[in-house]
Amino acid sequence: MELNDSFIILSIFVFIAGFIDSIAGGGGLITIPAYINYGLDMSLLLGTNKLSSSTGTFVACVKYLRELKFEKNYLIKIFISSFLFSFLGALFVSHIPQYILKIIILFSIPAISVYMIKKKDFGLIDNSSLLSEKQKNTATFFLTAIVSFYDGMLGPGTGTFLAVGYSKFVKYDLLKSTALAKFTNLVSNISALTAFIILKKVDFKLGLAMAVISVAGNYIGSDMAIKNGAKIIKPLLFLISNAILIKALIDFIK
Repeated sequence: MELNDSFIILSIFVFIAGFIDSIAGGGGLITIPAYINYGLDMSLLLGTNKLSSSTGTFVACVKYLRELKFEKNYLIKIFISSFLFSFLGALFVSHIPQYILKIIILFSIPAISVYMIKKKDFGLIDNSSLLSEKQKNTATFFLTAIVSFYDGMLGPGTGTFLAVGYSKFVKYDLLKSTALAKFTNLVSNISALTAFIILKKVDFKLGLAMAVISVAGNYIGSDMAIKNGAKIIKPLLFLISNAILIKALIDFIK
């Protein structure tokens, strides 16, 4: 690993990805192409990306959870669900055709975008108290399991799916949804990273160097989200979700 132009360009993109990911998710849309452009061996791509992104997500998660309190038992349930299903996703990634995931994205993202446009007050108010404890736990478990499994297999857009999902199905406002999405995403990333380490598919030297850059981006982004709430989160969620759609459409056509 040398400090050359390619390394500097990669660092810039990882910083930008960390900043955006801490607010709206979708950082993998930036980091994965950046690692490819850097010339990282494809067999090490996903594992190295998980190493750098999970470190940055940890910082964002700590900042969010300091400001927004959740019950410890609730977070433990999310931890178990996310860790288990992300680990399974990482193990089964080679057995599931990638075009199936792309088709899912092509159908789900437009629905998310249209919903956010039509529902002007989306994510502005915390209505989670309207759900019973059982309803909240059930919705949280299924959403966490499905998205974490996807995160283990592929990853890009996980934070976006989680933030919108927690707001839609668990009725949290967007700031709380984003905080919870960061926690879930962190657990999912660590779980998938564990699987990639076992499979020896991580470039530790490059991944740790980029982890420092990712931490800086995530710290600044999460601080901005906490101060501005839905005012900054909602527009970025919309932009990132449609960026994911365009990327999936291009990949599908190819």
